Amino acid sequence: MDSTRAARIVTEALSPAVVAVALPLVVAWHATGHDVLATAAWGVVVAVFFSVLPMVFLVRGARSGKWDGHWVRDRAHRTVPLLVCLLSALAGMAVMLAGGAPRQLIALSWAMIVTLVACLVITRWWKVSVHAAVAGGAVAMLVLLFGPWLLLLVALVALVCWARVTLTDHTWTQVVVGAFVGPVVGGGVFLALA
Repeated sequence: MDSTRAARIVTEALSPAVVAVALPLVVAWHATGHDVLATAAWGVVVAVFFSVLPMVFLVRGARSGKWDGHWVRDRAHRTVPLLVCLLSALAGMAVMLAGGAPRQLIALSWAMIVTLVACLVITRWWKVSVHAAVAGGAVAMLVLLFGPWLLLLVALVALVCWARVTLTDHTWTQVVVGAFVGPVVGGGVFLALA
């Protein structure tokens, strides 16, 4: 397998959309005391509002030619997709608050929202890697929940950074900044609220 194909696989397999489904399930599993039904219910809520609806919007926009692909490579076209992702996440947060979601899941969701806002603000002037920010933030939150042994997952953040640079979607500076924005912003919010 050539490096470009491998980078495409990594980009999709460890994308923000995938992490926004997997991470909340792990946090919900922990927060509900391993209650399968509660984990599944909250996982579906987060998946729909933080991943599925935003991805439907991104894919439809790419197919209609509004932007250059579902990851919106052109920085100038990222504002509207990121705002739609933010609005969807805020709607999901409203559902979670109204439904009495577990505190750690609320903390995770706020961390994801604030990280998205940080990426949106940075993107107005400069192209930061959302893939790297989400991957880095996810590792930070897992370390905060389960302990420092999960720092081993930093290797996956490095893999995401490599993939984004290999595909020429980002520079090394853009992925490194993203990889720090996620843990600093998302991890900080999670630590403060969890």
